[in-house]
Amino acid sequence: MPARPLPSHPRTLPLRPLALAISLALGAGLAQAGDAPAAADDNTMPTITVTGAHEDSYTARKSDSASKLNLSLRETPQSVSVVTRAQMDDFRLDNVNKVLAQTTGVTVESVETDRTYYTARGYDITNFQYDGVGVPFIFGNVMGDLDTAIYDRVDVVRGANGLISSTGNPSATINFVRKRPVEGLAASAALTAGSWNSRRLDADVSTPLSADGKVAARFVAAHQQGDSYLDRYSPSKDIAYAVVAARLTNDTTLTLGHTYQKTRARGGMWGALPMYYTDGTQTNYPISTSTSADWSRWNTQTNSTFAELAYRFNADWSMKSTLTYTRANSDSQLFYVYGTPDRATGDGLFSYPSRYNSSNEQSLADMSATGKFALGGRQHDLTFGASWSKSRLHDVSWYGQGIGTALPNGSAFDGSYPLPAFDASTDGSAYSDRRKNAFVAARFNLADNTRLLAGVNRARVDGTGASYGVAKSKSQSDTTPYVGLVVELNGHVSAYGSYTEIFNPQSDTDANGQTLDAATGKSMELGVKGELFDGRLNLSGAVFKSRQQNLAEAAGTTATFKTVYKGVDSESKGIELEASGELARGWQVNAGYAQLRITGNDGGDARTFIPRKQFHASTTWRVAAVPKLKVGASLTWQDAIDLKVADAVTLRQGAYAQLGLMADYELTNNVSLALNLNNVTDKKHLTSLYWTQSLYAAGRNGSATLSWKY
Repeated sequence: MPARPLPSHPRTLPLRPLALAISLALGAGLAQAGDAPAAADDNTMPTITVTGAHEDSYTARKSDSASKLNLSLRETPQSVSVVTRAQMDDFRLDNVNKVLAQTTGVTVESVETDRTYYTARGYDITNFQYDGVGVPFIFGNVMGDLDTAIYDRVDVVRGANGLISSTGNPSATINFVRKRPVEGLAASAALTAGSWNSRRLDADVSTPLSADGKVAARFVAAHQQGDSYLDRYSPSKDIAYAVVAARLTNDTTLTLGHTYQKTRARGGMWGALPMYYTDGTQTNYPISTSTSADWSRWNTQTNSTFAELAYRFNADWSMKSTLTYTRANSDSQLFYVYGTPDRATGDGLFSYPSRYNSSNEQSLADMSATGKFALGGRQHDLTFGASWSKSRLHDVSWYGQGIGTALPNGSAFDGSYPLPAFDASTDGSAYSDRRKNAFVAARFNLADNTRLLAGVNRARVDGTGASYGVAKSKSQSDTTPYVGLVVELNGHVSAYGSYTEIFNPQSDTDANGQTLDAATGKSMELGVKGELFDGRLNLSGAVFKSRQQNLAEAAGTTATFKTVYKGVDSESKGIELEASGELARGWQVNAGYAQLRITGNDGGDARTFIPRKQFHASTTWRVAAVPKLKVGASLTWQDAIDLKVADAVTLRQGAYAQLGLMADYELTNNVSLALNLNNVTDKKHLTSLYWTQSLYAAGRNGSATLSWKY
């Protein structure tokens, strides 16, 4: 997302009868249709589901998120975490932030109410995929509240994934796997009511559109609205998703889909709370405190359309081509508060009102093929492909009258600042980013228990235009290799190792206005994976090490409040442990622990706002004595973090844990009632120290959900 210049800030803020299906989609709730049996013959539409996952499972048997090859997690020479639909439903993980907070080694940096960064292994996550197709993420952060109603699961591949991504980044690649039509008619509804007058309605319907089942569709809709724990903040969102799959021949399937999401946020924050006083001590406000004005708003709208053509040549070879067009618009009217308050008087804070509009368009073409070939008396796997994308951003800021007005006596937090005329000055961006990449990889069956995955990716990135007076021109290219070895120790356990290089193009400029060269480096990983209970439980442990050169880091601001950057070298290393799936009949778990160290040019700790130790666990148990009852708990914990602002000022957030509880009771075969309680201990903590401003996380809150399924 675009950055906007702000004063005194280390990082720039800058959708069998069609009529029945539609009526159910608009008036009912979220379907929980799981795997369906395979088509009985060639005249039936093939079922499209989460590969190898049971309806209630907390793991997946296979994933192609790391290599385009549909491999089991144990066969994949990288760390892969999966958050399934079952886990999302059990713990009401209705947005991407909640999902990633329950993922091993990922931190969710909620820097504002409506803008978020994600990190893994010490670095920002900038590689995202939809159904395995990479989507350029050139603006660094996520704007708005991204909903999860349309996804069957979310895969997170940790470490550099330059083999099939347009760029290599040593953090992680997030793959959002969208819902597809299932066999026959399936529908469900969910109505949720929660704290702060929040309400949510979900709908999900899958239905055949032709008598022979060769054409099928799925419709998903959701609406959410309410207030919040923050003063003046009232977010709402609408989501609609429609996908139609048509079997044109026995070997050819055409899929068309469209996603729409509109998010409206009244009272959203631009920036956050000042974190320290003039005497260097840290501020401590009530968790409801906000710097928004009564007239603040931040609205976003995204429309994304995709067309996918899949063709199977024979039992061994297939190909898939995807075209995607996405347009994201933003319209906001915001109030930023800057400065350093005096501890005794509260003086020292100042106003910065602004209006902002943006339009971001992305066009994407992707084609890949996978198959088998024989060599040396053994069968091996081959995958290759190419992609092209163009992203265009146009935005404008209209700055309000009264910038720099003093805000004494707590007026920075009461929302009383009057609505100004936004005609003081204007600035904005107009630039484009074009990416091309091609890859080829082979998985060699070296021995009965040994597989070698090797490949290369050639990527080129070009950019033109400017953003707030700063040139965004770049032309960078590189070829990155990937090697991964998996050795099966027995029928349940494998050891693996992988190596790849990093190529991460950058648009940031230094103090002289020169664009920084791409960040480069190396990423290595060694690990052990286990697969138990016929694949229902996956276990993994990994050690990793990444070295990165010339990574952009904020190095101050200019007189006109533009952030300048410098290239720094750093190293990240650590360990990760994870368990996901069924521990015993009726007992599901997804748990992980991550520990890392990040050092900078001088060998000292770097990026200290990222926790060095993290733990998460989500588990549910169907009570044997009361089979209609399912109970569960979730726990997230991280150790202390800090951010040095000046020689005498260091911001700190101590270690903390958040506990969640859930219970679900089946009232009938089709209707259930679920209760969820979050932050049970009502722990007060900051959401992030990514910037020198922050806000507090929500206190204790809960919800009740009445669900129906057919």
